Amino acid sequence: MGLKEQMLLTIDQHSLIDKGDNILIGLSGGPDSMALLYGLLEIQNQKSFSIYIAHVNHGVRGEEADEDEKFVERLSKKLNLPYYSTRIDMEGYAKKHKMSSEEAGRKLRYDFFRDTLLNIGGGKIAVAHNKNDQAETLIMRMLRGTGIDGLKGMEYKTEEIIRPLLDISRAEIEEYIEINKIETRLDKTNLVPIYNRNKIRLEVIPYIKENFNPNIIDTLWRTSKIMSYDSSFLNEYTLKTYRDLMKSKKKNSIILYRKKFSKEHTAIKQRIVRQAIYDLTNNLQGITSKHILDIVELFDRGDTGKSIDLINNIIAETSYDDLIIKMGNKEYSVDYNYDISFEKPIYIKETNCFIEARVVPKEKVEINFKDRFIKYFDYDKIEDGLHLRNRKTGDKFVPLGMNGMKKLKDLFIDEKIPLNKRDTIPILTDGKNIIWVVGLRVSEDYKITPSTKNVLVIKYYKKP
Repeated sequence: MGLKEQMLLTIDQHSLIDKGDNILIGLSGGPDSMALLYGLLEIQNQKSFSIYIAHVNHGVRGEEADEDEKFVERLSKKLNLPYYSTRIDMEGYAKKHKMSSEEAGRKLRYDFFRDTLLNIGGGKIAVAHNKNDQAETLIMRMLRGTGIDGLKGMEYKTEEIIRPLLDISRAEIEEYIEINKIETRLDKTNLVPIYNRNKIRLEVIPYIKENFNPNIIDTLWRTSKIMSYDSSFLNEYTLKTYRDLMKSKKKNSIILYRKKFSKEHTAIKQRIVRQAIYDLTNNLQGITSKHILDIVELFDRGDTGKSIDLINNIIAETSYDDLIIKMGNKEYSVDYNYDISFEKPIYIKETNCFIEARVVPKEKVEINFKDRFIKYFDYDKIEDGLHLRNRKTGDKFVPLGMNGMKKLKDLFIDEKIPLNKRDTIPILTDGKNIIWVVGLRVSEDYKITPSTKNVLVIKYYKKP
């Protein structure tokens, strides 16, 4: 099967090009990108798409790089194809942003491609990664440490980037170039082991071929295929399970059911945590396998109130039956204390609610037992006014039906109130004691008795 036929098969199998697409080719002038260009030109009428040329001068090879740029520009004019180019300072960008030259070049290159694609009205970016590049990628990832997802290598399609040559070896490309007498440019830096990928290509792979496996390129390519199938299955299973485990999803937080999470295999737990972080932040930049393992360990222990601070303001925490991944720093309480008036409702801005107080003779009170935000107390036991505040250290009171004091902290634990909610719960007091922990418990000391004459009616409600 020739290069054209194999390229066409790859494009069809992986739906890389649609009718009417704009295809922007990243053209360096080297053999791989030139084979990509001429291969696409051969099938252009068959698939009906438009071709555009983009070239990046990386600013590291002086006159040679300038000649490459001129070569691509002349070729574009000869073929009557729209041409776009840019010059970048790869080394300067790498130093400024503390990254490798390879990373800097890749980022600047793809930024330019995406900007150009936007200017021409969208479409696809075609790059010339081939079977050998895939093998090099797998070796690099194995040396750094990776899992199944890493071993699947480069995708045929990643967002708007397509790789039509990924099933074609470099030897097949060189044969195509020679048969068709296609002029190319030689990047001499590719012949020197100055970058990691070059070292893999020029030193590691030849050594493996000579001493272990002469077909290492095809072997690693097949490995990437197998890993891709396994990864796809695991991702589909993880996504389905993740949706089942999700208790709630908000802009800045995702809550998972702890009991369901605990039943999953560790491998799936890790993927679920990774999916939750990605769902929340839309990227996994800087998230390491250790971060993921630490979160899984935290979630497996399930100790209420424990948390881990990750990078980029990501926090993982446990709260009873909830496993939480959220954005932003931990919440800090804002103390509040309001004097309660009998003349009109008081607005509590910290909770966005109103509290309303009135005094009614006992014989005229109609008690509503169903609403936990309306409560009734013996008014004549109130001393030194009414106040609404949030909790203070050491708060205690006598809950209805009990004889002794109970710490407010213990009540919150019994009621399974999350740590980050405890400072917001309103506490109704008089000048001495807690009367009502709003929404939870009332005090034994202020309950209505047969001797009660006047009833304090308190209503707490959301702002209309």
